Amino acid sequence: MDKKVLIVEDEDRMREITADYFKASGFQVFEAEDGKKAMEIFQKNELDAVILDIMIPKIDGWSVCKRIRKESDIPIIMLTARSDEDDKLMGFELGADEYVTKPFSPKVLVARVKTFLKRIEGNIRNDKQIIDMKGIEINKQSHIVKVNSEVIDLSPKEYQLLCYMMENKGIVLSRENILNKVWGYDYFGDSRVVDTHIKKLRKKLGDKSECICTVIRVGYKFEVNNEK
Repeated sequence: MDKKVLIVEDEDRMREITADYFKASGFQVFEAEDGKKAMEIFQKNELDAVILDIMIPKIDGWSVCKRIRKESDIPIIMLTARSDEDDKLMGFELGADEYVTKPFSPKVLVARVKTFLKRIEGNIRNDKQIIDMKGIEINKQSHIVKVNSEVIDLSPKEYQLLCYMMENKGIVLSRENILNKVWGYDYFGDSRVVDTHIKKLRKKLGDKSECICTVIRVGYKFEVNNEK
C-alpha cells in the first residue's frame, strides 16, 4: 500500500503490536511514545494518517491533534481508554476524524484506516468538475475549496461533508444519511458528530454559512437563495 502512518502510543507492547499489523498490511510505520516525538516525526515526514493516543506524556494527544490540524488535513484517529462522550466531542472539535475506544482490534483498526484512505482517494480522483454555488467553490480534482475566491482549509471529513451537501443542493439530508455517506456504514459512533462538524464547517464558511440550513428534528440541507 506504500502509505505512511504514525502510531503515537506510550504503552510499548500495544504500540508494537499495532505497528506490526500495519507493517504486515504494507504500511510504512513511524512510532512515537510521547507527544514531543510525535510532533518531531510529523514535521520531518509526509504522513498519510496518524493513530494518536490521548493519554501520552510530554504533550498530550489533544494538544498534538490541535497542532497537527493547524498544519495538515491528514486523517487523525484518536485512541482512548475512556468512552466518555465529552472526550470524543472534544477530539472532534480539535479536528480528529475518527475515535477508537480501547481495547480494540489492531486488525480492525488497520481495515478502518485502509477504508478511510480509499474513501479520501476516491474523492480526490473524482471527475474534474468544479462545483460553484454562491461564492463557494470546490475543485474536486485539486481538493481545493474557496469561499469568495479565498482558499479555506478543511479537514477530510469537512471536505466530504461539504461536497455531499452541495452535490445534493436543496435536498434535506438526515443525520443518518450524512453518517452513512461521509463516515461510512461501519461507523457506530454518536450522531452528534454530524452537528459538531456542521458547526465547524459553518464557521469556516464565514458569511456563506447561511447556505447550510438546519431542518429541525431531521438534519440539514444546502440551500442557495437568489443564486446567480
